[in-house]
Amino acid sequence: MSTLEVRRGRQRLATRILANPLSAIGAAIVCLAVIAALFAPQIAPFDPIQMTPQDRLLPPSALHWLGTDDNGRDILSRIIFGARYSLIAAFGILILAAVTGTIIGLAAGLFGGWLDEFLMRITDMFLAFPALVLAMALTAALGPSLFNAVMATALVWWPWYARLVRGQALQLKQEAYVEAAVIAGASRLRIAFHHILRNCLTPLIVQLSLDMGYAILTLAGLSFVGLGAQPPTPEWGSMISVGRDYFLDNWWMVTFPGLAIFLTVMAFNLLGDGMQEVLSPRAPH
Repeated sequence: MSTLEVRRGRQRLATRILANPLSAIGAAIVCLAVIAALFAPQIAPFDPIQMTPQDRLLPPSALHWLGTDDNGRDILSRIIFGARYSLIAAFGILILAAVTGTIIGLAAGLFGGWLDEFLMRITDMFLAFPALVLAMALTAALGPSLFNAVMATALVWWPWYARLVRGQALQLKQEAYVEAAVIAGASRLRIAFHHILRNCLTPLIVQLSLDMGYAILTLAGLSFVGLGAQPPTPEWGSMISVGRDYFLDNWWMVTFPGLAIFLTVMAFNLLGDGMQEVLSPRAPH
């Protein structure tokens, strides 16, 4: 397939996703969040960490559009920088979980037998515990920090990707082109990565797009209870945790970070639903 054909295929895919109004809205919000994360120092009007006690707890105004917090820091600037922390951390969770789960799922589905049984029993052990509770326990054991929260969450999320890839591998290894590769003498490593993994990418991409919002929400929850990002890091969950003590009189400290989480999670879910609809094998082409 030529580069031009690949480019045209991507353009058609993007057009079909954006043809759905809800997916288009989700894609637009995701783009805004990514732009905020990439260009936070250029976009944010104030330093998100520098304290100015004389400006503490100011309501939204022409100078501070979303108000200030209990240390006089501009909330809009902290939300913009918070997009960087939230998106990078969530992306890190998904990459670690997807890579680990994909390797385990490929090995289990392709080799089968005792290896499949052993790996799936380990997977079931992780799935037996609620993911958020297990992530909280692991983060508490490692020590409260954003890095430890990312590692702990990735450690409890890989089983879903292992199950997904294993199911795809069990189905794909029965296909004629895989059997032909076996007869031709192709190594199991080549079959795994060249013939099976390439055909698992579509469900993996859909699952990643759907899980991005949940990863952001999980990290915000861990930061809210004090196990994730620590002050003065401008992370959305941590901002809500600090602002809850001032909610009755200074509503903007909690409302705007919460709105950022809500819009970002909703946007990734809408975009993921659109990608699932378009990339589904049953979708009309």
